[in-house]
Amino acid sequence: MSTRCQVTGAVPSFGRSVSHSNRRSPRRFDPNIQSKRFFVPSLGRTVRLQVSAKGLRTIDRHGIEAVVARIRARGEKI
Repeated sequence: MSTRCQVTGAVPSFGRSVSHSNRRSPRRFDPNIQSKRFFVPSLGRTVRLQVSAKGLRTIDRHGIEAVVARIRARGEKI
């Protein structure tokens, strides 16, 4: 499964874990990616999207129709 949100474009970021003794080791901050199915009335079918938690809030705010139109305008196939 891809670690990229199809709505917001969130990708993993990198940093360091710091222990109590202040030793630093590399780590990776992954976005909260979920695989969700949404029914799109204009397409007459369901689409499966890899979305982050923030992407789900974006879909709630703007609606699935607007979000799918924006993804298609970028040239992504869904």
